[in-house]
This record gives sequence, C-alpha cells and structure tokens, in this order.
Amino acid sequence: MEMRLKHGLRPRPAIGLGGVASEPVAPVKPAASRPSVMQAPVLVLNATFEPINVTAVRRALVLMLKGVAQAEETNHTEVHSTQKAIQVPSVIRLLSYRHIPQQSRALSRKNILLRDRNTCQFCARAFPASELTLDHVLPRSRGGRSTWENLVACCYTCNNRKGDRTPEEAGIKLQRRPRPFTLHTSRQLMRLIGHRDEKWRKYLFY
Repeated sequence: MEMRLKHGLRPRPAIGLGGVASEPVAPVKPAASRPSVMQAPVLVLNATFEPINVTAVRRALVLMLKGVAQAEETNHTEVHSTQKAIQVPSVIRLLSYRHIPQQSRALSRKNILLRDRNTCQFCARAFPASELTLDHVLPRSRGGRSTWENLVACCYTCNNRKGDRTPEEAGIKLQRRPRPFTLHTSRQLMRLIGHRDEKWRKYLFY
C-alpha cells in the first residue's frame, strides 16, 4: 500500500483504527513537493496522556496503522492511499500504557547533541549536527572519562582552541554544567519544541 501526500483535496472523514492494525504496513512516501512533512516532530503521549517522547511523522503514522497509537491532534495535511486518507498527526497517544524508566538515556553523540540543543557549550552558538563534535571537559589525557558529566557539544573552532586543556586553562567558559539526560531533560526539550506547535501546549503543562 503506497501512501503519498496530496494537496488541494477536499477533507475526508477521519479513519478509525479498527481494521487497520491487521493490514500490512507499507512504506510511507512523501511527495517531492513536501519532503519535510514526514520528518516533522510529533509529540507522543502515554495512554495516561503523559508526554513521553517526540518522534517523526513517518514513525507516528506507522504506529497508528499498526493500531498501537491514535491521533489526538492533527494538522492540515493528509496522507492518502488508494483507499484511505489519514490526517498527519501532531500529537499521538499510545493505546496501551508503557512503563517509562526514570533512568538516563543511553550515552551517545546524538543524545549529547540533543541535550545541548545543538549548541556549542563554549561559544553558545547553534550549529547543524554535522558541524559539531563532542569535547571532554576534562581531557582524556588527564583522566577525563566519557560520561554525561564530562562530554559537551562543541564547535570545531572552540574544540581547536581548547585543545588538550581544561576550559580554565584555555580561557573559555562552559555555558552550563553538563548533566545526565533524564526524563526531566526530555520534557524540557519537549516544551521548547512545543513553542512551534500550539497543539502541544495543553499536554506539556504550560
């Protein structure tokens, strides 16, 4: 079942999840004119309406087609197949409760950049992920470890300036003390993203 975006069509009634879950889930392909729609952020709620994650439209649609989640808020774009039309979700809710551990996320480059909001922690400038590296606040040559508390996002200019020194030795200052990426950190980021979509606000306790 190939799905694609169509524009300028009359709205169709919302499609219920009944009977959809048993159908095979096919790849969802965006139209060439709107390639970014399928990568737009979607807020994910637990069955209790508690915000737990942010995913992309593509993944959200897969969860809906599998009958795992349903849309709570939608935008004005529709995804069409030959038989169905589904409005692109802005907020989805899981139909079964998922236990979310309180522990930190896995330590990875992606999560460090997400925690630091793609912002160099020395010059405070935002960069694309490809223009950022990770810096050990206490250099590894001094015994610095690869931990949440010792790794920060850093642009290449500041990384070269700091070199194999501490920030104090290099005459630069950290914007904020690095901390583990907890569920609390995730919710702060959800609120930041939520400023772009007012449909999120009532779920994020503004």
